[in-house]
Amino acid sequence: MKDSPKQQEEFSQNRYELLQQLEDFLDLPLAILGFAWLALLVADLVWGLTSALETLLVTIWIIFVADFLLELLLAPKKGFFLKANWLTIIALIVPAVRVFRILRIFRFARGLTLTRIVSSINRSMKSLRFTMSRRGFGYITALASIVALAGASGMYTFERDINPDIMSFGAALWYAVTAITVSTDYWPYSPEGRILAFLLGLFSLAATSYVTAALASYFIGSDAESDDTAISNKKAINDLRAEIQALRDENRVVISEIKSISEALSENRKTGSPPN
Repeated sequence: MKDSPKQQEEFSQNRYELLQQLEDFLDLPLAILGFAWLALLVADLVWGLTSALETLLVTIWIIFVADFLLELLLAPKKGFFLKANWLTIIALIVPAVRVFRILRIFRFARGLTLTRIVSSINRSMKSLRFTMSRRGFGYITALASIVALAGASGMYTFERDINPDIMSFGAALWYAVTAITVSTDYWPYSPEGRILAFLLGLFSLAATSYVTAALASYFIGSDAESDDTAISNKKAINDLRAEIQALRDENRVVISEIKSISEALSENRKTGSPPN
């Protein structure tokens, strides 16, 4: 027997609430694993991983996959869930095809590395949103640090063999920091490095806009709280109150006159005499 629309709606609502409870329960451990994933990514790109760290990386990846599949199972609207988490899907698929390194498909492997960097930043942003507020300089500073660290590891991977200016991770980190703060005229040699530089530039633009808006909000708020502004606002409010009171008094007079005229007309009707 087919469920009624009301029953289907209740069922979807229950599954959504269960999904929310699961996300709330797993937020903290997944946030910790997200930061660990980023650290392992940087270590893998810059120095390489030992067998123990490689096992840890695979374990974290399996946990992420299991969490995603469980959330997909509970999601009442699976198509919407997949569409909203497309970057997460890519982040989970890419580690599974690292075998292309062994097959020596060099260009494809470099493209996968770029995808790993972007998807890992996205995972770290989710972790950061849980551990910190979305607003404030603390959040934007931590986010910029994550982007700089991941961007530097990618730039070092792509440029170290072809660019004499980036022969060490320190040089790549300096480039990434300047790219997202004061900007730089340096342009990478490799196609992947150029794409990464473009993405760092976009982040720099977004971060600059955020900081500018935050500073403007701060100074406007400070100006509004100053004594001169407070006195001026108080005087304007008092003047407005006085005008409103004057309008009320005028309305009372008009209403009183209308009432008197109405009473006079009513009295004239009763006596039959013409109105004055």
